[in-house]
Amino acid sequence: MGKCRDYRVRFQCPRRFCAARPKCWTAWFDRDNPSGTGDWETLIALRGENPGKICNNPLQIHVQTTSGASVASTGNVIAVSDKNTGFICKNSNQTQGSCKDYRVRFQCPLDFCILPVCWTKWYDRDNPSGTGDWESLSDLRRQDPKGICDRPLYIDVVTTDTNTPFTSTGQTHYVYSPTQGFVCRNQDQAGRRCHDYKVRFGCPCPCFSP
Repeated sequence: MGKCRDYRVRFQCPRRFCAARPKCWTAWFDRDNPSGTGDWETLIALRGENPGKICNNPLQIHVQTTSGASVASTGNVIAVSDKNTGFICKNSNQTQGSCKDYRVRFQCPLDFCILPVCWTKWYDRDNPSGTGDWESLSDLRRQDPKGICDRPLYIDVVTTDTNTPFTSTGQTHYVYSPTQGFVCRNQDQAGRRCHDYKVRFGCPCPCFSP
């Protein structure tokens, strides 16, 4: 009698279904390589290094090696691969060798690809001499009532001295959100002190113009 063959299916939907859900893909990102603990292409790190280039709520993630091979073809054991976290391959999880070098991209609503982003000026209202560096959106709005749009889409955080992206400092954030702002607490850091940071916000344009 044998067994069933392996089948795949697809569905035909009304034209309005497809038209109502147009999508697009971001560029490919490759921020890490597996020479350390593995290949870490996390969404929060990619956003920090590429402000405004990844939508707030990605619909899908697409991963392949930097040479274009599929993840399945590598035989690597993958720790994380999802649209909310990003991609992580740990060398310690591999039975032979190390992780391959991967790149990722994200699927976003079409309006993300065609909607330009306008950035505010940089803000640095606090320094870490107290409990940490508090650049909250509510405090910044009180300081500059007309300088930030009602619903920021992105936040960009760098150090005030060398413009190093927060995600490259090795420090831990308490708040990192376009709708809440940025907070780094001294108590969360290995050295017990945050760097001094400045922030800016990405807003829809041309409706918003700082």
